[in-house]
Amino acid sequence: MLSDLWNATLKGVNDLAGTVSEGAKERTLNLIEDWLEIFPQLAEYGLEITSFSMGLALSPSLNVELLGSHENWSDEAIAERLEEHKGETAITMVLSTIRTAYRLQRQTKAPLRDPLILKITVKITPEVRVVLGFPFVEE
Repeated sequence: MLSDLWNATLKGVNDLAGTVSEGAKERTLNLIEDWLEIFPQLAEYGLEITSFSMGLALSPSLNVELLGSHENWSDEAIAERLEEHKGETAITMVLSTIRTAYRLQRQTKAPLRDPLILKITVKITPEVRVVLGFPFVEE
């Protein structure tokens, strides 16, 4: 009797976990679909996709690396693009991160090195990373 109760409890917990993970997986895949729409626009701004990967697990993820030149990313150009894409969450997040990376880099007084590397990881919580110059240590 106790073993039947234990088995029924385990089955219920497993079923619940499967439902929760399926729901999270579906939300993440929908989020990835939304983010895919920004890459043609980023290409128009001079960013070329150099690496593209998709991971399927309990939490699916999309990893995209883009390469560009600093000359396409003046403060004025970024401000215009932010205004043009007001209300568009994904591309606004990317543009804001690029703007912030340039502002912080200028504060270091170090020379700006080519290239501009944009790394986007889309999962339940999207992550945008900007690298100014080639990194010597990969994360």
